[in-house]
Amino acid sequence: MATVLAARGLSKSFGDLVAVNDVSFEIAEGETFGLLGPNGAGKTTSISMVAGLLEPDQGAVNVNGITIRTRSTAGRSDIGLVPQELAIYPDLTAVENLKFFGRLYEMAGAELEKRTEEVLEVIGLTDRKDDLTKEFSGGMQRRLNIGIGLLHRPLLLILDEPTVGVDPQSRNAILESVEELSGQGIAVLYTTHYMEEAERLCDRVAIIDEGVIKAEGTRRELVSLVGQKDRIHVAMTGDVAEVARIAAELDGVHETSPSDSGIDVLADEASKLLPELLACVSSTGASVSGVEVFEPNLEAVFLHLTGKALRD
Repeated sequence: MATVLAARGLSKSFGDLVAVNDVSFEIAEGETFGLLGPNGAGKTTSISMVAGLLEPDQGAVNVNGITIRTRSTAGRSDIGLVPQELAIYPDLTAVENLKFFGRLYEMAGAELEKRTEEVLEVIGLTDRKDDLTKEFSGGMQRRLNIGIGLLHRPLLLILDEPTVGVDPQSRNAILESVEELSGQGIAVLYTTHYMEEAERLCDRVAIIDEGVIKAEGTRRELVSLVGQKDRIHVAMTGDVAEVARIAAELDGVHETSPSDSGIDVLADEASKLLPELLACVSSTGASVSGVEVFEPNLEAVFLHLTGKALRD
């Protein structure tokens, strides 16, 4: 995959406050990359430099081969920015908002009409397209905000805490919209302080705290930093001891524990092991009544790296 965004050594201070300190990361086309950290961690400052809204004290941002600078428009058309604060006009309808911002991107005519309809479909607002946005719920307004950022088909979409302050139903609709974007080849930079959002959406995550990236990688790579393993509980009837003995010899298994209700297995990657584990159970003639998989999460990683809980 081609690299869409390359951020190198970004640093930014405001007086004596070092907001971002030597932050670097890359995002490829079709990849969703998360910046996970609490409020005040440096997420918004980082993406403001990426979008060309803030000039870094040190470092550089490159989008699709073009260096992004605050005093130049070069490369800006490749970026779609969805800020925390709503950037919509409440006295315009959803369609009118989209067409207004489309014209700012020099879109017009049939192209703008078609793209407006496509975006309304992606954000799930087709049936409300002619309603004034001041009548929308907070979640619907945020979805429209995302649509505006998508309108001009950016190579890089930046989403800054897009689900803050919305109800659970609207939040899920927003997350579903974001999940569709990687399939369209868009590189997504997603900031959040919600661990479950990062785990659901992001191909890779950078944990940021006090302006410093503490670690970066896939969920599996980050979890490996704290040495935690997946646990599988297989509820079953049959020769539990024999199943535990056979399962203990499988690659990636660290420990098996038989019990009255079944076996518990401690392993590296539960999703890869599960078919082989169930085959072991079947080979003994035992009967499986249920399977539960417990995977360590990014909350444990954050606590390990920073010494505090994610929402402290």
